[in-house]
Amino acid sequence: MTTNDRIILNEVLKQRHAEVDPNSPESRFFELFTVEQILKDSDLSYDEIESGLIGDGGDGGIDGMYMFVNGELVQEDPDYTHLKKNITLDLILIQAKTASGFAETPVERFITVSDDILNLAQDPANFSTVYNDAMREGIARFREVHNQLVPRFPTFRVVFYYACKGISPATGVTHKVQKLKESVNKHFPSAKCSFHCLGASELLELARRAPQTTYTLTLAENPISSEGQIGLVCLVRLKDFYTFITDDQGALRRHIFEANVRDYQGRTEVNDEIQQSLQEKNPEDFWWLNNGVSIVASKASQSGKTLTIEDPQIVNGLQTSAEVYNYCKKFNTEKDERKILVRVIVPTEEGSRDRIIKATNSQTPVQMASLRATDKIHRNIEEYLRPRGLFYDRRKNYYKNEGKPRDKIIGIPHLAQAVMAIVLQRPDTARARPSSLLKRDDDYAKVYNPNYPIQLYHVCAEGTHRVEEYLKRPEIGIDPQERSNLRFYVAMYAVVSLTAKPNPNIKEVAEADLSLLDDNRLKQSLDVVKIEYAQLGGNDQVAKGKQLVEAVRKHLPSK
Repeated sequence: MTTNDRIILNEVLKQRHAEVDPNSPESRFFELFTVEQILKDSDLSYDEIESGLIGDGGDGGIDGMYMFVNGELVQEDPDYTHLKKNITLDLILIQAKTASGFAETPVERFITVSDDILNLAQDPANFSTVYNDAMREGIARFREVHNQLVPRFPTFRVVFYYACKGISPATGVTHKVQKLKESVNKHFPSAKCSFHCLGASELLELARRAPQTTYTLTLAENPISSEGQIGLVCLVRLKDFYTFITDDQGALRRHIFEANVRDYQGRTEVNDEIQQSLQEKNPEDFWWLNNGVSIVASKASQSGKTLTIEDPQIVNGLQTSAEVYNYCKKFNTEKDERKILVRVIVPTEEGSRDRIIKATNSQTPVQMASLRATDKIHRNIEEYLRPRGLFYDRRKNYYKNEGKPRDKIIGIPHLAQAVMAIVLQRPDTARARPSSLLKRDDDYAKVYNPNYPIQLYHVCAEGTHRVEEYLKRPEIGIDPQERSNLRFYVAMYAVVSLTAKPNPNIKEVAEADLSLLDDNRLKQSLDVVKIEYAQLGGNDQVAKGKQLVEAVRKHLPSK
């Protein structure tokens, strides 16, 4: 690395900081930037990145902690009982320091923290005086996921990243890394452990690498095309389809399945039959026995027997794709000439895309809760919020990739939390179980209801946004973990107080005057919540419990 790399990296950080999150401290933004680059291929949203940033005192030196099962980020309420085998569990620990050189201390901290995380005999409750709430919660979640998966013998990988603005690690750092790996293998002898030092050159290289959006699919035969619109029916060899759905390291490209509403179901009767038809070399071709997959894309062009697809999304056929992936990964398919049926569709409008997703996923049993993002109400919310300066990210990371400011982007789960906290006055549920709001039909109907005034969603989104920006101010003195615990309670109190009623109806909340949501009201709301939060114990469990809700609601003004 040359000095130029560090200078250029600082300029990139300065510009990105101003564009994405100008109100955050420099060190905090460096953590977000580093995690974004390291986990770029996981296609995480800003909210998902934020959920793993635990560094802020009592973190053991760890800035980021992330866990993935089969490439999917683990968040709250993990349930992997449906997975049977071929499971991969990844634990990723990150330290991001703005220092201009590598040091031995961060590696020593990795050794200490990983020993506490991986020693299953240690009760996370014993770490109350050692680690902050976020770190203890992360340790407990790892234990819960591991306990669910251990009977199925998952492949367990522990990956460490140490990032700074340095040139190359000193000899002492390299020596400590070996001790770190020995510490991991002491608790998990079969675990695959790796360590990566990222200096200015490596961070720049990651930042320059744009996420891949265009892919090629090799066809076995010339496709059948429709007239008047782009729609192709193709036959693709299994090995070529495997190449299409995997990256250079042979891992499944999970982001191209983003629009598919069902996750891989593991060893089910249907999937076992798919795998059996793959492994048994019957006279019938595979596409005779299987419905194939459907892909929607923004563009598709054919040159001979090569199809170039821009922004492909496999909207139906996840189970088939996963079984083809498992089969090709395990067996030599070089001489396997069997084919899979692939439909490639380029919708002419966004509504058409959503209808295709819903229709292709309604032909087999699937909970309607899984089809949420295609509901018309989400398009309406997006169109209503955009001219008001908020970007509703119903298509995950669409606005992130457009370069919109982080604090102006609100995803479906985040808006659901805001409505749950403010309208239904359940900030405890919003804090503890955000993803559950989209899974239960009754909760979803109470949050996303087409009969509600569309203004309601602006009030909840803007109200929560103002609260979060207020809590981020340095002079307020709220650390990130406490901010996560308090924000929905403060939002509930602040917005509901605008109505001058302790139990306002939907119309009254929708008509709340946001011009009155000034610093004085935000300070008053925070003061009320902080007092009750502290008296009850001031921790994660308090924020997720019902006592704090009742305590705060007693302070709501009646007029």
